[in-house]
Amino acid sequence: MTLAQAENYRILREADLRDYLAGRPKLTAVLGGVPGDWSITEVGDGNINLVFIVKGARGGVAVKQALPYVRLVGESWPLPLSRAHYEYLALTRQAQLAPGLVPAVLHHNDALALTVMELLEPHIIMRKGLIAGTQYSRFVDDITTFMAQTLFFTSDLALTAAEKKEGIAAFAGNHALCKITEDLIFTDPYRIAEQNRWTAPWLDATAASFREDFDLHVAISRLKLKFMASPEALIHGDLHTGSIMVTESETKVIDPEFAFYGPVGFDVGAVIANLLMAYLASSGHERSPGDRAAFEAWVLETIEGVWNEFARKFLGLWRSDAKGDGYPVSLFAGEAGAARLDTERQAHMARLFQDTVGFAAAKTIRRILGLAHNLDFEAIADEKLRAICEARSLRLARRMMVEASSFATIDAVIKAAREVRGWQPDFAR
Repeated sequence: MTLAQAENYRILREADLRDYLAGRPKLTAVLGGVPGDWSITEVGDGNINLVFIVKGARGGVAVKQALPYVRLVGESWPLPLSRAHYEYLALTRQAQLAPGLVPAVLHHNDALALTVMELLEPHIIMRKGLIAGTQYSRFVDDITTFMAQTLFFTSDLALTAAEKKEGIAAFAGNHALCKITEDLIFTDPYRIAEQNRWTAPWLDATAASFREDFDLHVAISRLKLKFMASPEALIHGDLHTGSIMVTESETKVIDPEFAFYGPVGFDVGAVIANLLMAYLASSGHERSPGDRAAFEAWVLETIEGVWNEFARKFLGLWRSDAKGDGYPVSLFAGEAGAARLDTERQAHMARLFQDTVGFAAAKTIRRILGLAHNLDFEAIADEKLRAICEARSLRLARRMMVEASSFATIDAVIKAAREVRGWQPDFAR
């Protein structure tokens, strides 16, 4: 917390927030009516922030305020308010690069760590829709446009070296949020950590085996080093289905407070991981055997589409908008040079896919053996059935991480997911 924030920050409750918004003409114009009549509801169901929905006679806004600690844990885990600043920077940059795919920012106050955004209605958190078995026909096109645009245009392929370094510097202070990722995703699930949890007793043996699996420890450590040491592009940093709001015709990416310059595959892997978990959790939400078969087929098609469309769009931008200092076009003159560069582009995407597979595995494991879990699994009331779904996901994730090179295509990932869907862990037999 900066000195200015320490002197001016306060946690806004309903009355404070009403007064604050009433003093901003731009926001009162959006809300309309008399401030005393505005409805204010705190709806934050995430791990670290307050989120309010404010509605007036004319319209509504969403207000997000960072807390000086991790909400999920409490004041014993302090967290810098500066994360709200980085989220604001990320939202405004993403709005420039992927128009219409993030909520519009209406107001920001650094000292209060507070951002006011457009109210997304009738959007819902995508994860909740997936649990209900809803299919979203626009999702693949929207999320791949978001990722391709934001990741390509903040990379060395689109920027000069100086521009890229300025971008890295602008987000370098967000290291506290990076530290959360480095611990909760890349370290804690593989050791005894106080805040780890899993569906006991069914997953006790699996959790113990992961703590003793040195092949797995080498693989996750390589991924952790990649995360810490590869500032390839401005990544969202927490791009899961709980950070995406959807309708059947629209997709909005929210909550980029973990944003920093990191490996491209981390964002792409996060999306694929959460879709894989939705697929493998689906049997736990059946009302009768097979009643979600169409939904599960759609999820697998969506996973395939996410990678293939992202790769197609990213490569298209590389061919049309490569104005950065990476792979200078002047080194690849003529037909022979262009052909050789295109071969290298394909090789680059193959390496990126390997990163994506590994990061997807890491994101899966942390959601089952670490601190913060996914509602996909947590909403399964039968704990043994939940553990079966989670065990399948862990089995797939371990293979994807340790044997990443055996997954050369997204079809190989989908094939493995189908196979593990029919597998029964020992405790289920």
